Amino acid sequence: MVPKAPTIPSVDIPSPCGDMLRFMKIGIISDIHGNLPGLDAALDGMGPVDRLICAGDAFDEYRFSNEVVARLRGLDASYVLGNHEDTLLSPAGARARARAGIDHQLLCWAREQPHWMRLKVDGKNLLLFHSTPWEPYGEYVYPHSSSLLRFGELDVDYAVYGHTHTQLSRRVDRTLVINPGSAGQARDPKNGRQPSYCVLDTSSDEVLFENHEDPRMAPSTTST
Repeated sequence: MVPKAPTIPSVDIPSPCGDMLRFMKIGIISDIHGNLPGLDAALDGMGPVDRLICAGDAFDEYRFSNEVVARLRGLDASYVLGNHEDTLLSPAGARARARAGIDHQLLCWAREQPHWMRLKVDGKNLLLFHSTPWEPYGEYVYPHSSSLLRFGELDVDYAVYGHTHTQLSRRVDRTLVINPGSAGQARDPKNGRQPSYCVLDTSSDEVLFENHEDPRMAPSTTST
């Protein structure tokens, strides 16, 4: 299912009450792929943030994750759909959606999320999407990709995306382009293929990347 360009919803996020410096810390995750321990490790690592945003692929193709989606909904995360959501929510995913154990309230909540979202943070504009906001949707825009230059045409302060599982923080014209890597399915050779997330400080435009172990891969600590 190829997403059609919609009217992009806009969410105005006020600064924390009493913050004279008007800064915000935005926790950014993407590509969880149903890995709840990996998501929780990222959440624990980033600590308190003013807003959590997820750039798609919360679950893994035909395998819906009640736990991951419940965590995102419970944290009131700003969440956009990725290609794995598109697969499950397409006609091809009908049998997978009918499996026993799927929480259909959570499935409906996920279905209601957009493919693109504008967030207003501290008077700055952030555009959140999974791969690209232009056709062909699903393009992998890596740090070396020539398409990266197109992000500078978006007329926003921040462009946040996922899809490549590769960390990126680079200014293209006036736009700071950010990819947190993957919180649940590590592929980035530059960080030793560790899951990762990042935190954006809107007062300084600093992007802090953190890597963490995938708890599913950690060696057992039980003794005999």
